[in-house]
Amino acid sequence: MENTALLIIDMQNDFVGPGAPLRVAGADGIIGPITTILNRFREMNLPVIHLLRVHRPGGADVEYFRRDLFTKTPFAVAGTKGAEVIDLLRPLPGEHILSKTRMSGFFGTDLDLLLRSLGVKTIIVVGIQTPNCIRTTVFDAMAFGYETYLVSDATAAANEEIHLANIRDMAAIGVRILTTGDCSVMI
Repeated sequence: MENTALLIIDMQNDFVGPGAPLRVAGADGIIGPITTILNRFREMNLPVIHLLRVHRPGGADVEYFRRDLFTKTPFAVAGTKGAEVIDLLRPLPGEHILSKTRMSGFFGTDLDLLLRSLGVKTIIVVGIQTPNCIRTTVFDAMAFGYETYLVSDATAAANEEIHLANIRDMAAIGVRILTTGDCSVMI
C-alpha cells in the first residue's frame, strides 16, 4: 500500500506492562499484533510514526481534568523512562517520533504536515486507549481527509466493552476496521 503510514499511539512504559503506573488493562495483549504490523511496515519500508503523550515535569501542560491524577502519579514526563516507547516496539532509526500533550495526535502537533510531506494518504492506527487517544486521532484523521483504518486486535482499552463500543462508533463514521491478519495481507 503505497502512501500508507502506521500510527502507533501511546505504547509507552507508563501505560503498558506490569507495574506501569497508569497501566491500560488491554495493552499487554496487543503488543504481539502491533509487532506483526510494525515488522510488515518495516519490511515494506513504509512510514512509521510513534505518537507519544509527553508532559512537562510540573504538569503545566496536562489537561485540567487530569491534573489531580498527575499530581498524585506523574505520568509520561519528558525525559523519563515512563515516557519512552516500550522496548518491544522501540523505534528504529528513520521512524518518526511525535510528542503530544492531548489525546489527538493531530492537536497541537505537526502530524498533518509530516504525513502530507511524506505523501501519505492512508493511515493505519494501532495502540491505546481506544476511547481516548485512538478515537480522537481517528476522528481528526477523517476530518483531515485521510483514508483511515483501525486494527481492532491491535488497539485496546480498559475493558472489552468500552473497546468494542468505540470501534462500532468509529466504523459508523467510515473508519475501516481491520484485524492484524487483514492488515498484513493489505500492506
